[in-house]
Amino acid sequence: SITKERTEVILQGTSSLDPNDPTAVWEEYDFKCKPGDLKRRPCFITPYHYRLDWLMWFAAFQTYEQNEWIIHLAGKLLAQEEETLSLMATNPFAGRAPP
Repeated sequence: SITKERTEVILQGTSSLDPNDPTAVWEEYDFKCKPGDLKRRPCFITPYHYRLDWLMWFAAFQTYEQNEWIIHLAGKLLAQEEETLSLMATNPFAGRAPP
């Protein structure tokens, strides 16, 4: 069965020097196939699936302590590691300083 409630992990970054500043603008990293924008057409690549996007679905049901790989993923995004960014649909910081 499928859950009745939609929970998801959303990864965001900011260029603000003070991330706690209420005026800080947070920008979202989009995944290639993870559910996100409700207006986006679903991603179908059967019988294959994007493993990272699939893991993100399961991570939403647990804490980050149970999914330590998310911390490593966030670190690689902060470092703008090209191999990691290639797994994403968009990099909101492309051509700019890292978040």
